[in-house]
Amino acid sequence: MTLAIMQPYLFPYIGYFQLMKAVDTFVLYDDVAFINRGWINRNNLLNNGKAQLFTIPLKDASQNKLIREISIDTQQKWRDKLLKTIQQTYRKAPQYATVYPVLEEILQFPEENISTYILNSLVQINTYLGITTKLVPSSTIYENQDLKAQERILDICLQEKADHYINPIGGKELYSHERFAEHQIRLNFIRSEKAEYPQLGGDFVPWLSIVDVLMFNTKEQVNELLKAYVLE
Repeated sequence: MTLAIMQPYLFPYIGYFQLMKAVDTFVLYDDVAFINRGWINRNNLLNNGKAQLFTIPLKDASQNKLIREISIDTQQKWRDKLLKTIQQTYRKAPQYATVYPVLEEILQFPEENISTYILNSLVQINTYLGITTKLVPSSTIYENQDLKAQERILDICLQEKADHYINPIGGKELYSHERFAEHQIRLNFIRSEKAEYPQLGGDFVPWLSIVDVLMFNTKEQVNELLKAYVLE
């Protein structure tokens, strides 16, 4: 069984979905410290040929809290504002009529907890794309917060009986092939290749939110782009 572990990200870039599709079980690491100005509650859309940041407002967010302890600020009228931004930005995109209703359902999901909200968004997008990977929030099962870093990852692999763990390439210096091999677990790192596709004219802007990928590509085309990676 192949496993990956990532923090829950809002409408993440295509590399996140490449990793998710490459494994059997994908653990949402939601019982670790929240990171200010990270990708948990924000990402980039395409606007006039450039990346434009959008953000879901949070209530009393702090790096002293776990991700699963963070709530969305429901006092702010951000849902309609973000949907309007998506409308204005992508109404001329080829898949707009198909994808916008999916995004609208995701964004209007009546949930305050950011981790649960993101879990629902990932489930909805996976359903749309036909991705069958099992999603598991780490806070619901493993009870190993006393462990840190590599040892905690290893413990999750062992609890899930995984024999193959794939990590984003950015963590290459953090994990030891030898340590994983001690438990008969193969360790690989995924490196996303530049997945280009036609946008609305101009130079291609890479690594935007999955929203951009969905708007400009059919389901079949997205699934081909999800294969654009190598394992090291």
